[in-house]
Amino acid sequence: MNVRIAALAALLTVVVAPLGRAGGKAGEKGMVTFHLETDPTTNPKLVFPQMDNGKQRLFLRAPEFTLKDMVAFSPFPSGTGDEYGLVFQLKDSGKRHLNVLSLSSQGKYLLAQANGRVVDGVIIDKPVEDGVIVIWKGISNEEVKIFDKVLPRIGDAGKGKKKKKTK
Repeated sequence: MNVRIAALAALLTVVVAPLGRAGGKAGEKGMVTFHLETDPTTNPKLVFPQMDNGKQRLFLRAPEFTLKDMVAFSPFPSGTGDEYGLVFQLKDSGKRHLNVLSLSSQGKYLLAQANGRVVDGVIIDKPVEDGVIVIWKGISNEEVKIFDKVLPRIGDAGKGKKKKKTK
């Protein structure tokens, strides 16, 4: 009997634990996630709400893209004060996923979170084939410096992300 309870607890930990966060712990530095808008019929445990011009939209907790899907980035001034935007180049698998997602989800929002906070969102209005995903605003200069520690800049192969030393 105790074996069954332990097995059930282990299963619940694996299945339920990832649902408790929206693609990264709040305050986790150098983290970026992109979440797809979904409809109200989706299981409420799998979504989180976000207001957009007075209208509540629902987004999947499980991110479509994370930092692990990216190979490089480049910051640019957003034009909204001292904020920056970020351009991310996706790995080949992420590039294919973005293409399929942009074909099948036109008219839906893709919400961006950086370091555990919502920073931007875009409407998917056409297919994206180049494997580039953008956060248009909401990134501070300090956050750009953090991303410099975890990803190389676009065009600077070999710089940026620190590799673990092997013994």
